[in-house]
Amino acid sequence: MRDDSRVFEFAADLWLWRENGAWHFITVPPDVSDEIEDLAGPRGGFGSVKVEATVGGTTWRTSLFPSTEQRSFVMPVKRAVRVAESCGAGDRIRVRLSLQP
Repeated sequence: MRDDSRVFEFAADLWLWRENGAWHFITVPPDVSDEIEDLAGPRGGFGSVKVEATVGGTTWRTSLFPSTEQRSFVMPVKRAVRVAESCGAGDRIRVRLSLQP
C-alpha cells in the first residue's frame, strides 16, 4: 500500500553547483523540506534522506542532502536524467519525490 503523505510534487530550478563543475542540483522548496524533515526516518551519511525521484519520464533512486546555505534540502540531478529530459542549469523542472525506507 502506498503512503501518499510521503510523496511530494513541486517545480524547482536546476542549478550548477560550481561555475566549472558538473554537479547539477535542485533545491527542495522550504515547506516541502520541512515536511520531509518531519517524516524522514533514520538518516544516512551527511544527513541524507533516501528518495525515489521522477523528472518527466525518468525515475531514479537518489538522496536529498541538508544544505545550511540553501536552508533546505538539495538533490543532485545526474547527467543521464538531464540528457533524457533535455534540461540544464537554469531550467525549471517538475519533480516528484517519494521518501524511501
